[in-house]
Amino acid sequence: MLFRGIITPLVTPFREDLSLDLEALRWLARHQLEGGAHGLFPNSTTGEFVHLSREEVVRLVEVILDEVGGRLWVLPGISDNSTDRAIELGLILKDMGVDGVVVTPPFFFKVSGERLRFHFARIAERLDLPVIIYNIPSTTGINIPVDLYRELAGEFSNVAGAKVTLDSLSYLKSLINSVKSIRKDFSVLTGMDHLLLFTLMIGGDGGVTALANVTPRLHREVYDLWVEGKLREAIEENGRLIRLSDIYDVATSYPTAIKTALHVLGTPVKPYVRPPLTQEPREVVERISGILRELGIMRGQ
Repeated sequence: MLFRGIITPLVTPFREDLSLDLEALRWLARHQLEGGAHGLFPNSTTGEFVHLSREEVVRLVEVILDEVGGRLWVLPGISDNSTDRAIELGLILKDMGVDGVVVTPPFFFKVSGERLRFHFARIAERLDLPVIIYNIPSTTGINIPVDLYRELAGEFSNVAGAKVTLDSLSYLKSLINSVKSIRKDFSVLTGMDHLLLFTLMIGGDGGVTALANVTPRLHREVYDLWVEGKLREAIEENGRLIRLSDIYDVATSYPTAIKTALHVLGTPVKPYVRPPLTQEPREVVERISGILRELGIMRGQ
């Protein structure tokens, strides 16, 4: 399956006591559906996956499937420092009816070479569903080689794509040229909001971009304008995405940036995050609010 378009790595809404806020999650899933997202990635980096128990992940996915399953792809994360624990979660989620899973390298022991290949190969062998391999070297400390993507895609038909959270068009272009030459159905998706249009222009398939939590309609508009061949309009809308990405520069983390923006807009998603993350101070909230006002972004966009 070729995953293309806008896939949103969902934040995980919490109540003030830091328990799951499932009603806010339902709102967020509907917001994505109404805004034109093609898929959802719960248990993501933006969703604070390292702060969630397995039971919480299962509950999040249950709610999302109940709310939008069959209308949007549901592609939960299964990343873990243990290969076998990742597989165990993947098997549970498969039985629940998800459309695929997303997985990073292990992020405590920095494996490379054959050990890194073994991690992904073992997961692909054991899970009979699409696997998107997620390259985010800023947090894992491992930059997945393009040659490894090509090798895995050639060997396993269910290695379905790459999410690349790396600010490098040259890496993306190399990945596209290398893997799509042997697998036209291999999805190459940027994890960087400001690279969405550029990824499409060099032959990629879309983005798994955190700001789509806030503005799914804007992200979808950039994608649709490119597909329709309206490059000038696509560039204009992508310029708004680039400016919106400035909220990352003023916030302390992806989750707090996105949750603060959603809170400023008056949505049901509150700014609560689990330790060691903390809510943004007033001055950061004001700067994020100013960026949203400057771009004319209102709730529902």
